[in-house]
Amino acid sequence: MPEYATFARNVFIPVTNICRNNCHYCTFRREPSHPDAQLMREKEIYDILNHGKKAGCTEALFVFGEYAEEVPEYMEWLEQRGYSSTVDYVYKLCEMAIGKGLLPHTNAGILTYEEMEVLKPVNASMGLMLETTARLPAHELSPGKEPKIRLRMIEDAGKLHIPFTTGILVGIGETRENRIDSLETIAEIQIKYGHIQEVIIQNFMPKPGTRMESIKPPPKEEMLDTVQLARRILPADVEVQVAPNLIDPYLLIKAGAKDLGGISPTTIDWINPEAEWPDVEKLKTMARDVPLKERLPIYPQYIRRGWYSKQLDGLINSLADSKGYRK
Repeated sequence: MPEYATFARNVFIPVTNICRNNCHYCTFRREPSHPDAQLMREKEIYDILNHGKKAGCTEALFVFGEYAEEVPEYMEWLEQRGYSSTVDYVYKLCEMAIGKGLLPHTNAGILTYEEMEVLKPVNASMGLMLETTARLPAHELSPGKEPKIRLRMIEDAGKLHIPFTTGILVGIGETRENRIDSLETIAEIQIKYGHIQEVIIQNFMPKPGTRMESIKPPPKEEMLDTVQLARRILPADVEVQVAPNLIDPYLLIKAGAKDLGGISPTTIDWINPEAEWPDVEKLKTMARDVPLKERLPIYPQYIRRGWYSKQLDGLINSLADSKGYRK
């Protein structure tokens, strides 16, 4: 049992839901013709950042569909906003977040080395779910879910010294052996580069209207086993994270999880909109006899190493205590 478990407070900003992938389990993605298709405007995002800051958040989580630029309608929307690339727009939004006192964490799907290099100065951390090293039917319409492409980006983030979040998705057709291979592959990358701060063990949740709506989610025993595997396989400096809005975290904390991810007091989980975030008091109840400690989107060891830019220096110093956790 850990001495404590950690969490962060964030605002979850779904900048665009246009995506080149078409995963069998996803309800986030929209076709450009869909009435809910969007590229959020700066004013909308500013208001979310403002509400989040007032609610005590420290992280601005920017989430994008992957390579929306391959969709002509999206490029028209982007040009109407005055931008020629998604990376340029993300950079501006990150600057906006920093100006409001929130540390950006960008999860925009696959990015090149050069794109991450551009975004590094305005991000406290970045992320990409590996999901699995296996090639699965669930990803047959999703070119960006090719494992080699995702692993290359995770390695590139290590070369750039970007504090990084990745993870695996449990219950999408992979085997236990696939999970072990995925975790061992992440561990090998971490040993080489040392930049992975947390690995999410996320349970698949079936959603109406998707190709996998009739697939059952993984049972609790399977999640316990996967968390135990993760804790055994991953280096000790990588925390195992579970999502408290998707599964009761207490047994998973006992099995080796130590982080409960980001929870938002002002925004929903746009990837799993049916699953409400717990507030801090409910999170304390869910953790039972395990004390909670609030962290930032950059973990303490990376603050100590100085793995952040001068643009973030003042903000991190104002938010972090002497040990690198939230003041």
